[in-house]
Amino acid sequence: MSQPPRRSAAATADASQYDIDCRRCARLAAFVDQVHDANPSYFCRPVPPFGDGAARLVIVGLAPGMHGANASGRPFTGDYAGILLYATLFKFGFSTHATSSGVDDGLRLVGARITNAVKCLPPGNKPLPEEIRNCNTYLAAELATLPDGAAVLALGRIAHDATLRALGLAARDYPFLHGRHHALNRGAHLFDSYHCSRYNTNTRRLTTEMFETVFASIVRHLAAASPARPDASRSRAPA
Repeated sequence: MSQPPRRSAAATADASQYDIDCRRCARLAAFVDQVHDANPSYFCRPVPPFGDGAARLVIVGLAPGMHGANASGRPFTGDYAGILLYATLFKFGFSTHATSSGVDDGLRLVGARITNAVKCLPPGNKPLPEEIRNCNTYLAAELATLPDGAAVLALGRIAHDATLRALGLAARDYPFLHGRHHALNRGAHLFDSYHCSRYNTNTRRLTTEMFETVFASIVRHLAAASPARPDASRSRAPA
């Protein structure tokens, strides 16, 4: 079933990095159509990346939430996971506001961009391996634009593995562990964190302090990679 045009958050990616009309995954396309039929005001399309097109920090999440990014058209906007993420981005100087309420709220990211391993809403928040592979070409094109000394933050194991696949790296050589970071090419580093989901924060698998510690490491890396460059790598909070 074809979809009528619907409003999108401003995307930073070109056609090789994001396609609002992508329907490569039959299961995801059918599910998104079903959700849109039940919620006509929802965005219900592949969700574009949000933020600075030349960002030194790229955050890779899993996939849009049904009543979050799938509804709003902006990553981590309208769902619980976005509460901690945007508050932390603001605290460390990567966002102009501490909350993200909708695509028209005036929020801007500074030196940062948020994207997802899978751009479409998956049933049960669980994309299939082939769906992750199908979407990986978009992530690969996006990460190909990383500047020297950049930081990539993977939120969870699936995002971590998708990032490595997009960069042409073997997962066995870069094991996922919360708080760990891995050196990549051209001075870039991959940072790992548990996903800031409601389940992880409610069970305290991920605390605010744990998440902020990862961001403090990112800030130190960006400052060391380009210490003379005044940008969002300067934190509002002590590192």
